[in-house]
Amino acid sequence: MSNADDLKWIMQVTLLGNKDAFDPLVRKYQSPIRRFFLNLTMGDSSLSDDLAQETFIKAYLQLKSFQGLSGFSTWLFRIAYNVFYDSVRAQKHLNETSLDEVDRWHSVDNDFSAEKSDLYDALRKLRQEERTAILLCYMEGMSHSQAAKVMKCPLGTLKSYVSAGKTKLAHHLQ
Repeated sequence: MSNADDLKWIMQVTLLGNKDAFDPLVRKYQSPIRRFFLNLTMGDSSLSDDLAQETFIKAYLQLKSFQGLSGFSTWLFRIAYNVFYDSVRAQKHLNETSLDEVDRWHSVDNDFSAEKSDLYDALRKLRQEERTAILLCYMEGMSHSQAAKVMKCPLGTLKSYVSAGKTKLAHHLQ
């Protein structure tokens, strides 16, 4: 399904009121969104599923605000990014903890390979912005400009996050 197909489904939902037309968009993007959350939450699949569901609900409710200035996937990942940070802020407010403590709280003991465990340990060492930039660019395959739009930061700032994150990851994983 291409971007033109995305627009076709979006128009069917927004202009024709066809609620079922949102299903192909969910099927297309649910795996990338869940993978994004799985990496952000350091493997907490239950939380990832909850956040993904919340993302798609918000996307459906806000679909009329999609202007097509960027791709639907960029718009959807921006919503996902906001959902995750709203979750972190809510948890931080409830527990009055730091983001590092939230990361540890979200961390779960799953049967991951040693390599994945090492990667999650290395990702925990990054600042939240660096982690998100790395995940968007390298795990989700977004271009730097797409990731900058998702994170609502200048392209140069995004590149700085990626560069710093790669340096820290390389140092930790050696």
